[in-house]
Amino acid sequence: MSPEIIAQLAPRGVLRAGINLSNFLLVTGRDAFGSPEGVSPDMVRALAARLGVPVRLVPYASPGLVADAVDTDSWDVALIGAEPQRAEKIAFTAAYAEIESTYLVPAGSPIATIAEVDRAGVRIASTARAAYDLWLERNIRNATLLRAEGLDGALQLFTEQKLEALAGLRPRLLKDVELLPGARILDGQFSAVQQAIGTARSNAAGAAFLRDFVEEAKASGLVARLIDKHGARGLSVAPPA
Repeated sequence: MSPEIIAQLAPRGVLRAGINLSNFLLVTGRDAFGSPEGVSPDMVRALAARLGVPVRLVPYASPGLVADAVDTDSWDVALIGAEPQRAEKIAFTAAYAEIESTYLVPAGSPIATIAEVDRAGVRIASTARAAYDLWLERNIRNATLLRAEGLDGALQLFTEQKLEALAGLRPRLLKDVELLPGARILDGQFSAVQQAIGTARSNAAGAAFLRDFVEEAKASGLVARLIDKHGARGLSVAPPA
């Protein structure tokens, strides 16, 4: 292992990994010691084993907080959705996994397709600074985007204000729709959240190593095995870069 890579990804002799606790597909629980468990933590452990260093998980309540911490020297690598806004300061790998993003509409809604959501008069509830929220911010032209903190907050905003659409990850919406008689989840997707590994842009050698690691993890079946191990239904292996 190149000393330069170790110096960039584990400068303190330990790999500090920023983990987003709000993604229930990637972090499915905690172990007896309170440490996060799931696909993302296991990906980090595999990475640390490859580097030959111990790992320290640094948990955050949301992906936005993980991304913000790139300037605070709180983590060496981060596992969050790769979005252009975040990529200004974080060098991301290609995705190792993808999650479909779509809309839920209330009972009696005339909206039948994804394309019909982006129209004047349509109000969309979204989770502030989630990867799909950042996509909506860039791409919605006619509808109005309303944000709340957290997934539960977005659902509450949608129901209390009787909005026309709720944006979210399909696996979460499958749970939400059970609470809303007559509501429907639209077919298809408006985007797929690209779950990736990132490091500070100054770590060029480390970023190149991470890109190779992710491609090998997909090709070897590691990502698929972790998805199966943790029962992460709705999470799929991303295609090769």
